[in-house]
Amino acid sequence: MENLTPPTSSLLASTRRPAQLEAFGRLLDVLDRLRTECPWDKKQTLQTLRHLTIEETYEISDAILRDDLPDLKKELGDVMLHLVFYARISAEKGAFDIADVLNAQCEKLIYRHPHIYGDVQADDEEAVKRNWEQLKLKEKGNTNGVLGGVPTSLPALVKAMRIQEKARGAGFDWEQPEQVWAKVQEELNEFGAEYHHGNPDRMDANKAADEFGDLLFSLVNFARFAGINPEEALERTNRKFISRFQYLETAAAANNERLADLSLAQMDVYWEEAKRRSTQPKGTV
Repeated sequence: MENLTPPTSSLLASTRRPAQLEAFGRLLDVLDRLRTECPWDKKQTLQTLRHLTIEETYEISDAILRDDLPDLKKELGDVMLHLVFYARISAEKGAFDIADVLNAQCEKLIYRHPHIYGDVQADDEEAVKRNWEQLKLKEKGNTNGVLGGVPTSLPALVKAMRIQEKARGAGFDWEQPEQVWAKVQEELNEFGAEYHHGNPDRMDANKAADEFGDLLFSLVNFARFAGINPEEALERTNRKFISRFQYLETAAAANNERLADLSLAQMDVYWEEAKRRSTQPKGTV
């Protein structure tokens, strides 16, 4: 007999649904009052909120990378407010309200998941992604091509990932990771040849930059095949570098030394100490 018991996550959602709906309604009520009575909230427009939303989105990303769930809860609330605010302003313009937004999203999700709401077969993640991209193209009439849906304002590293994912959805992709790794080596050699080991008399800066871009693009491609998000990987390295450099500064100051007075070899001693400390299990000295 088929098991009709919903999964634990579904049970949790259903038992919390009244509280969730009440909280969402409360947010709408609070914003209604702020929009009517608060001088700052009354002045906001779609344009004035835009840069604030971008900032809040990065703060969500930061909380996720730190695995800080209490902070994530706070940042999600900030972004949720912005989303409701955009819908409120649009309703004032007579364009749409939050109900239109949410219903449109539900319809889109149902349409793009025919393997759940229809009779399409999709046995793995890749099949789902291919169906998703194909349905998106069908929705938009393919007027801008496969890559037309990639926002032009995305950061270059994220944009490279999205371009490659969309091309894969259209069937244009490498077949094996070994092929992608060979492409990385090829692009590395081409950059090295154009760079001429930094000889300014022989190097064409524009051509070297082009080859370096090709190299980065191929590395993003390989990261995708390896199941690595290149943006997150780079940010982890950024954080690691900052932590180690701050240790270097602190340790040097504790010894009454200024970084400007230290040789690279002397700084490297502190750097290696920072690396050893970062690899020690928590709770050890």
